[in-house]
Amino acid sequence: MDADHLNTNRARWDELAELHRASYDSAQRIDDPDVISSTVRADAAQLAPFLPDGSVSGLDMLHLQCHIGTDTLSWARLGARMTGLDMSPESLRVANELAQQAGLDIEYVEATIADGATALAGRTFDVVYTSIGVLAWLDDLTVWARLIASVLRPGGIFFIHEGHPMAMCFDPDAPPGEFKVKWPYFDTGPQEEEDEADYSSPEPVRNTKTYEWSHSLAEIIQSLIRAGLIIIDFTEHQDLPWALLPWMEFDETLDSYVLPETMRDYCPLAFSIVARL
Repeated sequence: MDADHLNTNRARWDELAELHRASYDSAQRIDDPDVISSTVRADAAQLAPFLPDGSVSGLDMLHLQCHIGTDTLSWARLGARMTGLDMSPESLRVANELAQQAGLDIEYVEATIADGATALAGRTFDVVYTSIGVLAWLDDLTVWARLIASVLRPGGIFFIHEGHPMAMCFDPDAPPGEFKVKWPYFDTGPQEEEDEADYSSPEPVRNTKTYEWSHSLAEIIQSLIRAGLIIIDFTEHQDLPWALLPWMEFDETLDSYVLPETMRDYCPLAFSIVARL
């Protein structure tokens, strides 16, 4: 990744670390040792059929692009021996503090995806996990997939749950009930964005500029296949943890956002992949 793109994005995520400590309701996650995030709860259920005894308990697990580690905490509470990797030192400072406050033994490693294999120094894992909302920050999925393959043990499992590339094209400012394409579906290079506030809070931020990349579903899947992983499960989902479009509805049962019922079958909002090395 170009150094300017990397440093610009890192500055943004460094600034967001403390903001997200509050907006992600980290205090509640720490105070209640039984709290498992809704994202991890759903992902764990989907992963269960592909894991020994249907659980991550006792397994070595790597969480890529873990940010402040709120989902990492949940996996640790489910019994996994957790390692988190992220490029933002401020995010990892907060992540370490949260883990200590929760009394959980989690190792955090500061590295970009490109430098991840070197930073992990030959370590391997039973499970590699990527949470939602991260692929747009990567310019090269070939590098990403090769890292995953290099750190998985033979027979190890990779899992990703991510926003669907089709849905990520939509313009949130379009009229209610209307799908309008604003962003490219295929990778056309870095897209410069200027946002004066974060998605999780109206509080203004200083580092307003970011760079993001579009990745098609074919690019995501092919990068994994070419790295030597075998896709064993693929699912498309009708919900997202955030309101991608302001007229989406909150579903209390799913603890996530969905399209209005009359439009729910029009397009997928997320996808998940399980792959084996």
